[in-house]
Amino acid sequence: MVIAIMPRTTPLFTIAALAVLAAPAMAQVTGSLPPTTPVLKRSVTVTNDVVRIGDLVDNAGANANVPLFRSPDIGTTGTVPASQVVQALRSHAIADVNTNGIDGIEVTRAGRAILKKEIEGRIVHALGSQFRSADTKNIAAFFDRDVQPIYVEPWATADLQVSNVIFDPRSGRFDLTIDIPGSAAARRANLHYSGSLIEMVETAVLTRALARGDLVRASDIAIARKPKAELKGDAGGPADRFIGLEARVAIPAGEPLRRADLTRPERIKRDDAITLVYEVPGILLTCRGKALESGADGDVISVMNVQSKRTVQGTVTGPGRVTVAATTAQVAANAPSTNASQ
Repeated sequence: MVIAIMPRTTPLFTIAALAVLAAPAMAQVTGSLPPTTPVLKRSVTVTNDVVRIGDLVDNAGANANVPLFRSPDIGTTGTVPASQVVQALRSHAIADVNTNGIDGIEVTRAGRAILKKEIEGRIVHALGSQFRSADTKNIAAFFDRDVQPIYVEPWATADLQVSNVIFDPRSGRFDLTIDIPGSAAARRANLHYSGSLIEMVETAVLTRALARGDLVRASDIAIARKPKAELKGDAGGPADRFIGLEARVAIPAGEPLRRADLTRPERIKRDDAITLVYEVPGILLTCRGKALESGADGDVISVMNVQSKRTVQGTVTGPGRVTVAATTAQVAANAPSTNASQ
């Protein structure tokens, strides 16, 4: 009899049916206890390459170790129709089976998944100390092909081994093989990898695109690891040095922030009407003025006293506000005022 399992989702494996490997069971249950009805299980997990009657049926009795079909590939799941299981059980003298109201039994082959991160970590650990002078914690492996998870037997828990290594410390190029001690599945898999070691740095990147003139908020910044060679100019540094600055140009999301692409936001634009503030010890005078230059907070710009027509230089101290610090009271006295306080 042949039993086939249909994959639950995608055809990750093909289950090859075995011919029934044992003669029909013969022994009758005897003893003081009444016989117990065999019951199909809804789902099972196996570790071997064959599925046995006892894996699928509770109370299988003397036939529990009889193999029925090949297991799915390690780490995958398939479904065997309940009707086919019942039919196979009859050939082993198990006729009275409680199907438990199920249409099929899910069979999972247990395994340990080795993910890309573990493979990358082992390669960096093996080769990183030879790569330039970079700290190994700042090195990442970039592969020439997509790296899929490797599924090995659950008992294959030894560390990955790197062998057949070809490595150029200057360019970071590598070509090697990964070995997994104790795993027959790994010996059948293609565990050859090539790629490059890359030095990485943490840098501030944008979480949203900025248009020209947009201000950078704290929520617009995230820290990401980027290849050091890809960073241009003055990218990098503390993230807070970019907060509150204005984009000189459009900057796409995910782009590393550069100080050259940002500027302090202009508080005053040329020809703006402003408040001109004269400060001397103990005296504060204000009057109307006109900006002759644009400026951001802290910039020194030229402004004109509208009443006296005198041009002076002052520091931008806020929106529409320029402060002139005079060293003598005479300078203040020459400036007509609209508001004074002492």
